[in-house]
Amino acid sequence: MMMVKLFMFLSFGGLSMCEVFLVGDEEGWNSGINFATWSQNHNFTKGDFLVFNYAKSVHNVYEVTEETFRSCETSNGVLGEYESGNDQIELKEARKYWFICNVAGHCLGGMRFGIDVKQPNSSSHLPLSPVQSPPPPTNHASNHGSYALWSTFMCIIAFQTLFV
Repeated sequence: MMMVKLFMFLSFGGLSMCEVFLVGDEEGWNSGINFATWSQNHNFTKGDFLVFNYAKSVHNVYEVTEETFRSCETSNGVLGEYESGNDQIELKEARKYWFICNVAGHCLGGMRFGIDVKQPNSSSHLPLSPVQSPPPPTNHASNHGSYALWSTFMCIIAFQTLFV
């Protein structure tokens, strides 16, 4: 399973974790892969990243509505278009996401999947080994407002360090 877990301790001692999922694992975003099964084998959490690797002259990635996902008709319902061949998409909200390849016949041929992204659950985000956290700052109240922003920033920095 190609998944990278990034653990970062924030300045006030809270734990943040984002996971980076390589869509299709080693095979990448290509025809002939059962993406429905792939997506069902993972738990996605707000702040995680999906990485789509593919030949950009052969495939693309569209984030779409559920209706567009089901019909594979992209005249309406396109939320995002990605065509770099190495697309990195952050799951910024806890909600359902739908992805397809919009090259003729690919979506209907199975290059599509949907995921249900959940809110982080602190009990499922425990580190695999003990890590010493830094001492807490003197003013906790001011840090709580920036926790989400700082957490996202740290995940992006770690992600770029690994993949860029």
